[in-house]
Parts: sequence; C-alpha cells; structure tokens
Amino acid sequence: MPQAVASTAAKSSFTQTMSTALVPPPPVAVKKDPKLANNWKTKLAEELTDAEVIAMPDSEYMNDKQMAFFRLKLQQLKQGILDNAGETTEHLREDTVVVPDPADRATIEEEHALELRTRDRERKLLKKIEQSIARIDAGDYGYCDETGEPIGVGRLLARPTATLSLEAQQRRELKQKMFGD
Repeated sequence: MPQAVASTAAKSSFTQTMSTALVPPPPVAVKKDPKLANNWKTKLAEELTDAEVIAMPDSEYMNDKQMAFFRLKLQQLKQGILDNAGETTEHLREDTVVVPDPADRATIEEEHALELRTRDRERKLLKKIEQSIARIDAGDYGYCDETGEPIGVGRLLARPTATLSLEAQQRRELKQKMFGD
C-alpha cells in the first residue's frame, strides 16, 4: 500500500527521493595516463605502480603481470595485518597492570575492546585475502562471481579482495536494503 503524504510539496520531494534512491550512481571513469601505457612491458610486477597498472590497455586485463602485481599487493596487506596482530598481543600484555581508579580502568578496558574489535575485522579480512590469493592461483581473480564480467583494475586497487563488479555489488546492497539480511 502506498505511503500517505501530507502535502503536495512533501509528496513531490518524497517521489523525487524514492526515484533517485533506486538509480545507482554512474560509474566513475578511471583516468589513464597515456605516458604510462607501455611501462608495464619493461618492468617486473614488484616495480609496477598503481598508475602504471591502471594505464595498461583493457586488452591486457588480468595478464600475468597484473596477477603478480595483485598477488604482491595482497601478500603485503596480509603481512601488515599479521604484524598488527603481534603488536596487539604485546600491547594487551603490557597494559594488564591493576589500576585502582575505576575510571582509568574503564578507559583501559574500552581501549582494549576497541583494539580487539579492530583485530576481529582484520581477521575476517585475512580470510578474504586468502580467498583472493586462491582465486589468483585458480585464474578467477578479477572477474565477478555473479556475472563473470571483469571487476575492473580501479576497483581492485581500491579493494583487492573484491569478488563482485561494481554493478553487482550495488544490486546486492540494494536487495539487502530492501529485504534485509
């Protein structure tokens, strides 16, 4: 049943809000630097920059160098997370002193809880990184799970663990918003 709206002005603003909420934003084009277009041919994957990977021609999507570049990026991300986990363990051990003031104790406990929540999120990200590395090994990395279309270098640089294209992700989020989890 349609929702009742009090005035005409409110009705028109409600209608505009509803119609714009369902239209996904247009994809943002990634700027390619033509000067960098052929740099990837002479460099190793470890030497490539994000700009050089973006500048690669579309016909070279997910070639061996891009796969090696993203594998290295994922491994560095994984190593950073593991290093943070070690620091958290040391930090929690150091801060286990008994503080007589309840306010100070509460502050320390809240900081520990925040740090543990952050590490829990990183633990989940670590699982996604492992899955992405396995996808590289299988040759599926860079392609959407739902549509099979390329995800895009720009999206993979922003989120190396992405498994859906931007359009598929927007559809999934819209369904979740409309129907819940």
